Amino acid sequence: MQKALITNKARIESIDILRGLVMVIMALDHVRDYFHVSDDPLNLATTTPFLFFTRWITHFCAPIFVFLSGTSIYLQSLRKTKRVLQSFLIKRGLWLIFVEVVFISFAWTYNPSYNLIIFQVIWAIGISMVLLGLLIRLPFNFILIIGLAIVFGHNLLDIPESTPGFKAGFWWDLLHHGFFAFYPITQNHVLLILYPFLPWTGLMMLGYCTGLFFSPKYSVQQRRKILNRIGIGLILLFIAVRFINVYGNPEAWSTQKNALFTILSFINVHKYPPSLLYMCMTIGPAFLLLSLFERIQNPFTRTVRIYGRVAFFYYVIHLYLIHLISAVFFIAKGHSFQEGIHVGGGLPFYFLAANDGYSLFIVYVIWMSAVIALFPLCKWYDNYKTNHREKWWLAYL
Repeated sequence: MQKALITNKARIESIDILRGLVMVIMALDHVRDYFHVSDDPLNLATTTPFLFFTRWITHFCAPIFVFLSGTSIYLQSLRKTKRVLQSFLIKRGLWLIFVEVVFISFAWTYNPSYNLIIFQVIWAIGISMVLLGLLIRLPFNFILIIGLAIVFGHNLLDIPESTPGFKAGFWWDLLHHGFFAFYPITQNHVLLILYPFLPWTGLMMLGYCTGLFFSPKYSVQQRRKILNRIGIGLILLFIAVRFINVYGNPEAWSTQKNALFTILSFINVHKYPPSLLYMCMTIGPAFLLLSLFERIQNPFTRTVRIYGRVAFFYYVIHLYLIHLISAVFFIAKGHSFQEGIHVGGGLPFYFLAANDGYSLFIVYVIWMSAVIALFPLCKWYDNYKTNHREKWWLAYL
């Protein structure tokens, strides 16, 4: 018998605040991609602590974004039947994959020929939604077990991947191994895999299961206590397993030239795909922040909450804006549009010549300027969605 559905549609503001915060931070990484020419910012042989931090802090964005997508799906399940929710998840997941291919790939490249199709975080969320939609009618505990098995067990796949001469192949790259894995579609068109989906799907499943704590079964006080305990537990698990240096991350940490760089080595964990320790390091603090934001309301939280309420809309337009600014800077230096497409700063970061990079100070100025410039548009769209709940298509944007 179908359980009674909850009709209260009040949003959980702590979720919107945290989602908004990571969306704002995420833009920093994308501005750095387009405006700062450097070696890998996580390469301890060449980086600086400030450059390392600029990249490392953005590690929290994708996993929290995916995790909270799962949490939001659970909250939808409180007011939708499983049949309706299943249909919505499959359709929205396929829509997100389409958006990744058509709109996001173009936002990264500004190449109307679509020579490069990129599978990134929106693709990972889309396929994870489809898979969760297929499983959504299963018992809650079954989804929880699958999610835990994927998150805690997928690094076992590192063992065959680390063997000499290992070649992943398309399906293995799509599932787990791929990072900057290129596959030809036609003679002039290439698919670039950045986000293999398996670990992200497991993380979304655990986010879905965490949504239980945001249901009316738990008071705010109970929820905060649970979130704090899980958050601290995940951070301690990260420290303990990382210290052992045996499992949970493809690369081991090592002693560096000084204590600070040794710490940087310790927290430098694998994102593509997200390792168990990467997820513990990022989702642990996320639990603590969710608890913290339950009781903090100030101008800052009210501002970032707007970005969180329109996260997908913000994600799409911020890429177009940042790349547009990059193209303007590139052309202003005397380069042509065709140079931007064919030279670039390395796929997929077009419109950045090898010697045209800017300082991190400029990167931070452009980042904050872009985020502030987008706020009025995000606020308008949030008001539009709030006042037009009857428009079904808004649920897909």
